[in-house]
Amino acid sequence: MSSSTRRRIWAAVFAAALLVQLVVLYWPSPPGGPGIPGLDKLVHAGVFLAPALAGVLAGIRPAWLGAALVAHAVASELVQQWLLPERSGDVWDAVADVVGVALGIALGLLVRRGATRRQAPR
Repeated sequence: MSSSTRRRIWAAVFAAALLVQLVVLYWPSPPGGPGIPGLDKLVHAGVFLAPALAGVLAGIRPAWLGAALVAHAVASELVQQWLLPERSGDVWDAVADVVGVALGIALGLLVRRGATRRQAPR
């Protein structure tokens, strides 16, 4: 598979991950769940890790991607606090979001580096 085909596939995964992220963050009422302590933070980290990882693998510059996702993390908590009556903003959710961004970008860079090494002539 060519690198441009891989990038197009990862761009589609990136778009899907962003769509899931938007639904999770902006659904008018908070999602119900099993009430496991810390699960909310894992969900927050995951919905930011996925687009960060997919974006890096799609070829988006990590610095720009990270900055945009971190800005969105902060903005989403403000929107939840002030514009969604059944939701509330939480600083710790934003921290989990930023951790997800950092992990996703780091993992994406590791995967890209591994792919580059496998393609290098020996």
